[in-house]
Amino acid sequence: MNSGILLVDKPKGITSHDVVARVRRLAGTRKVGHAGTLDPMATGLLLIGVNHATRLLHHLVGLDKEYLATIRLGWGTTTDDAEGDALDASAPDVVAAIADDSVADAMSALTGEIDQVPSAVSAVKVDGRRAYDRVRSGEAVELAARRVRVAAFDLLDARHGDGFLDLDVRVECSSGTYVRALARDLGFALGTGGHLTALRRTRVGRFAVADAPTLEDLDVASALLPAAAAAALALPVVPVTDDGARDLGHGKRVAPPADVEAFTGAAAAVDPAGRLVAIVELRGGTLKVVTGFPPEASA
Repeated sequence: MNSGILLVDKPKGITSHDVVARVRRLAGTRKVGHAGTLDPMATGLLLIGVNHATRLLHHLVGLDKEYLATIRLGWGTTTDDAEGDALDASAPDVVAAIADDSVADAMSALTGEIDQVPSAVSAVKVDGRRAYDRVRSGEAVELAARRVRVAAFDLLDARHGDGFLDLDVRVECSSGTYVRALARDLGFALGTGGHLTALRRTRVGRFAVADAPTLEDLDVASALLPAAAAAALALPVVPVTDDGARDLGHGKRVAPPADVEAFTGAAAAVDPAGRLVAIVELRGGTLKVVTGFPPEASA
């Protein structure tokens, strides 16, 4: 089995690790990983690395993301989603009185650069342990706020129910943003409590769920995206000669091509055959290897 990146449309009710385990069986290799966890209740795009392309996942996990979600206003939960225990509910007349302009103002206040406290039941590490592990062990966990970017928080539809208001929304955000926390904070701002009842990830960077087969329909060999093609969707591409590829493969620094546009951060060094040689950075006017890929990794 060659190396590469798989786009998979995760179904509801299983973990991201369950998807990885299934791909391991289908691909016949233990070297499988994913970039960016989805909760069991969530569906949508998972990026899966196979064999040496797992080395590329580190450079994909930080890409911005898009989600479609349903936020239920009226009460919060212990997990900020439908899987948690319900907290005290607001009176039905309070929920019914929520005005459209109040919702719009509260959503606007949660758009842009914001300080967000992640959900306590999250993958954030506290002294080396995941927050959700500590919560499940009975510990009280308080997480520090961190800066995130919500590029879009758009209302698509609103539906009143018996004591609740459901909002269908679209969110574009930076990596590390919790849509569950947006639901919680929106409910708090409106004085009613809020939690997620549905979440679907539709995009990671330039990777779209529309291009992802379902887990049931997944054929690994035909769906595998070569590492160079995947890297080109996430990073600038720097072409290198065969000699340059060989030197990078030995960990040496090489001069970038004279006609390469200046870039900051990481870039994908690709040889004349279209193979991903390495992820590189510009250091002192030369290309320095950050992550190397053996020849068989992306052939």
